[in-house]
Amino acid sequence: MSVRLDLDALVAIDVHTHVHADTHGHLALDDELNAAASKYFKGDPYDPTVHDIAADYREKKMAAVIFTVDAEAATGQMTLSNEEIAEAAAEHPDVLIPFGSIDPARGVAGIRAARRLVTDHGVRGFKFHPSFQNFEPNDRRHYPLYAELESLGVPALFHTGQTGIGSGLPGGRGIKLRYSDPMLLDDVAADFPGLTIIMAHPSVPWQDSAIAVAQHKANVYIDLSGWSPKYFPPQLVRAANTMLRTKVLFGSDYPLLRPERWIADFEQLDIRDEVKPLIMKENAIRALNLDPTAPR
Repeated sequence: MSVRLDLDALVAIDVHTHVHADTHGHLALDDELNAAASKYFKGDPYDPTVHDIAADYREKKMAAVIFTVDAEAATGQMTLSNEEIAEAAAEHPDVLIPFGSIDPARGVAGIRAARRLVTDHGVRGFKFHPSFQNFEPNDRRHYPLYAELESLGVPALFHTGQTGIGSGLPGGRGIKLRYSDPMLLDDVAADFPGLTIIMAHPSVPWQDSAIAVAQHKANVYIDLSGWSPKYFPPQLVRAANTMLRTKVLFGSDYPLLRPERWIADFEQLDIRDEVKPLIMKENAIRALNLDPTAPR
């Protein structure tokens, strides 16, 4: 699983970017969900392809973890192809790090697909969105999938907290927030100590729980995507500066929240100078196993 990143030349690694459209123009969200998410993030709908993302991040001298979300079983909406995303990312190995997405409802077929994505397509991790995919992360029916990821040595990135998907719609389009409580991931982290888990976003309304899990479990990180830093809960800023300084990762939630907006607001936070490079790049190198010279 080699990645041709010039780590020294990169100014940052964005661990949370979404592919919203494939090369055929198919979108990851339907029009209603896309509009609701854009309203939530106070931006205009933008549906970049993998090649668009690569060009944007290359210009910024950043690398990006890219993924879609496989929620076909829960929503009936066809997901973008993991294989096509990985193949397109392989054309841009200097800036793109492909993740896959497997709906746990796929069972054994999903486990086999995850292995193929890693061994045959160079996928380096997997994205889960429990609320959108409609599952409880600590349901033991999903443990065989986690065991497979642990054996493959790739991280699992889980959405936590509030979500812009379905926000403001009647019934939130049936999306249940409680599935994204980070305490459900404490069970997973305890039962799979060799699996790196990244809890995405400030986990409002469960921010204290997320901090506790990340502090207690050596295999758990927090990415800071999905919120402008000026809205970060104060306890998250304190933890990022101190006990979690090696456990928090820069993430934007591109394209709904662009990295330039995130970074401009991040620079206004009272973050120690020695901590900033850890958050922007160094912690991600370790969490994603990007340094081929580092001991395993």
